[in-house]
Order: sequence, then structure tokens, then C-alpha cells
Amino acid sequence: MLAAMPESAPSPLSAGGPALRDGGDACPGTLRLHRADDGALARVRVPGGVLSADRAEALLAAAGRFGDGELHLTSRGNVQLRGLGAECGGGLAELLTGAGLLPSAAHERARNIVASPLAGLDGSPALGERLAELDALVCASAAAASLSGRFLFALDDGRGDVDALGADVTLIADGDAFLLRIGPGDEVFRIPAAEGPRAALRAAEAFLRAARNSGAWRVKDLPDPVRSELVRAVGAAAGPAEHRPRPRTAKAPEPGTHGPGDAVETTPGSGAAPETTPGSTDAPETTPGPGYAPETTPGSTDALPGAHRHANPHGPAHTAAPDNPPQAPPASAAALAVDVPLGRLTPGQWRLLTATARRYGGELRLTPWRGIVVPGPFTGAEAADALGALAAAGLITSPDSPWTGVGACIGRPGCAKSLADVRAEAGAALGPAGRLPVYWSGCERRCGHPHGEWIDVVATPDGHRISYVRGERRDPPATVRDDPAALAAAVAAARSRAL
Repeated sequence: MLAAMPESAPSPLSAGGPALRDGGDACPGTLRLHRADDGALARVRVPGGVLSADRAEALLAAAGRFGDGELHLTSRGNVQLRGLGAECGGGLAELLTGAGLLPSAAHERARNIVASPLAGLDGSPALGERLAELDALVCASAAAASLSGRFLFALDDGRGDVDALGADVTLIADGDAFLLRIGPGDEVFRIPAAEGPRAALRAAEAFLRAARNSGAWRVKDLPDPVRSELVRAVGAAAGPAEHRPRPRTAKAPEPGTHGPGDAVETTPGSGAAPETTPGSTDAPETTPGPGYAPETTPGSTDALPGAHRHANPHGPAHTAAPDNPPQAPPASAAALAVDVPLGRLTPGQWRLLTATARRYGGELRLTPWRGIVVPGPFTGAEAADALGALAAAGLITSPDSPWTGVGACIGRPGCAKSLADVRAEAGAALGPAGRLPVYWSGCERRCGHPHGEWIDVVATPDGHRISYVRGERRDPPATVRDDPAALAAAVAAARSRAL
């Protein structure tokens, strides 16, 4: 059944400030759908982004049977299905439950867990057992069922990638221990690795108690004294505090091959940082590229990276190969990584990814930057062949693609509030990959906007407003009137600005 969704809370960059519990949790799920202009929308939580080949096939079956056939990646490593019929809820829930994708109806919107997608594949610590344990603990906790669809757990393998996403509770691998971070603060608490998942759940339950009278959905929404007391109380049970600034920016896995020895440690305070909180709870998840994090909904695009400059994202499925410059074949690879233009996957692309996973490592890992990691192992020839096939199918296999770092909200025609078809505009403005990610929004709500350092492009009645954002600070904006060439030039110049 399609449940009615209330108006969304304002984006933190909008005038409304932090979102509080002034109504029910409006985040969509699989049992509570979102009503969009292109049909109903379901958001399927995939903890850590980890999908077996069988579960990947079940998602494709659900998209084909109940929706428009496509699968849309989100910035929390989840999957959205669009174009659903209003009465599909029961059949969809039955299919997902049978595939093991809906283990607890009460907790389906609380299973928001991101994890370092290359964990255990490039010399970094593996996180699979701890991820499964945390998910099971959340599903077994009656209190955790009250967590909002915005609340976020993160498991970081030590490189700082998902630590930068501004989760409410973060576990950071550090030798034989985890560092526990509560909210956006710089304090962490060292705990034995075996106790990490349970400590994370206790912290989430403590947040619920602290938020009872504040109306906060997330740790950062708590009043400062309440948040400080929450951190103090959690720390008292965990041990002495250590100072470890949260990374400011996050680096997604580069498209291509990855292997042992590739892991990069992030210096505290200098890593990478888009935050994964949705700008609005009832809005479909939008489509940021690498470096993005708020969970939102991608639209569709027939423009492959570099296939043609002026693209129509509402046309037919991908038909041309993207600009993926030839890469020297590796000797071997532990994993392959690809990015997905605007987060939208056609049935053929999803089948190819699933078949590749089934042939090699048996799973897919959906990243918080709308990409996919395919674990191996692969020989050099196998990696080259697989990447060639994925590139021919329209996926990004090279970091030099013009789509790298490009994101957009759903825009027109999927969202009635949007002032522009920002996905088409993003495609028309493609140019060389810039240093900074860019995010196109169809209105001032900026649903799904990133955090950290990025270029903000917002459609307004007078044209497009472009500004440079660094965390909570932003430079004075420049407005470009209705001139596509001038708009593309202005965006390219903003993205290439020097450090």
C-alpha cells in the first residue's frame, strides 16, 4: 500500500535549520513508499552496501515486476526502485523478505549502515563480520526500531572514507580496536574490536533517550548541552577520550582495479567529507557522483560519460560507450570499481554486474558515492576483460570521465517542486573532470546536497546560482541567466578553482 508522505523537512542549507521531530518519520522504505510524480518510490536498505549475487538478482526482479525496471543507487549504499504502482507494497515486501532483504519489518528504515567499500580488499582490515553483527543487533533491539530513517551508522576501515560522511555513530578500525565517534565531534573512544558493534548500538539507544524531549532526528540536531552530555555518558562507559578530528572530505574508490597495498590511510582532519544525511526525508534520493553523500534518488540518463555533450537524461537506455581512456592491464586485482552516471542502472547493466560478481567474488558492494565495487580475485586478463565489458555497457571505469563528481537532484519531471530538469542541464554542462564535485539542485531545498567542499548550482526563477561551499561556509554566489554555454563555462571554472 502506498502511504502518504508529509512535507519534507528543510535542508540544513535552507532557511528552516535542523529538522526536528515535528511529525512522523517521512523517510521512505519498502513498507512505506514515497509518492513522486513518476510513480511510487521504494528505498531498500542494504547495510554496508553488500549484496550477494542472489540478492542482486532479487532486486532486479522487484524493479521489473513492480517498477520501471531500473535501479537507482543512493549515497548510503542503498537501492531505490521508481515508477512503482500504488498497490505494490504487499508483493514487494514479500519478494524482498524471501530474498533476505527485509529481515525485520519494524527495523527496515533503521538499518542505515555505511561501510568502507574496499575493506579487506586492498590491505585494509575486513569489516564483514562486524557489519553483519551490527545489523543483527539493530534488528534485535526494540528501541532501535524508533531510530529515524535519517540516523546513520558507519564502519570505517581506518582510511577515513566513511568517517567523513558525518554519521551519527561511527566505528573506525584502529589495530585491534575500534574508535567510537558520536556525531560530528572530534572526540573518539577506544574500545576492543569485539565490543564495537554492541557499543555502537548502545550509543544509538542512548541517543534515543537523549532525544526524547528535544525532537532531534540525529545527533547533530541535539541542543549543544544535550549532545555534550550524550558524548560524556557514552564515553564514561567506553573509556578515556582521544582527539581525532573527523576528516573533512572523502575520496571514493577510483574507477578501475584495486589490490593489496592500495589502501591509503587518511591523516585525521584532512580526509574527505561529504555528509550522508538526506536534505529532506520524503524526497526521492538524488544523484551525487563521487564525493557525495546525502542519501537521495538518481534520475535516469541516456548520456554516457562523454558519449555526447548535450544529453537528454529522459531518453532511452544507454546506447553508446563512455569516455574511459585505455588503462594498462594490471598483473592481478582483488577488486574492480566502477562509477554509475547519476546513479541510474539499466536492467542490462545490473545483469552484467551481477553476472560478473557471480563469476568471481560472489558479491557486489554498493558505495556511498553511487559506485559499485566488485570483489575478485581477478587475473590481469580477467580484470581487463571485465572492465572492458562494463565500460561498453555505459559504466565509468576511468577517473578521467567527465561524469566524475557530477550529481543532481531528481529535478523535473520527477519532482513537482523543481524549477528545472537539472539532470539534463548537468549532462549538457559536462566538461573535463574538475577538482571539486558539483551538485545541481532544482530548488532551494537542495534535496540530497553534499557536505564538505563542493560547488552548489541551484535553479532559481532568474537562472542558476553558483557558489563554492566549504562545510558550513559558502562564498558569495554568482548568478548565470538562461545561457547554457555561459552556465557550463561558469560551472567548469568553479570546479577547477585552486586549493
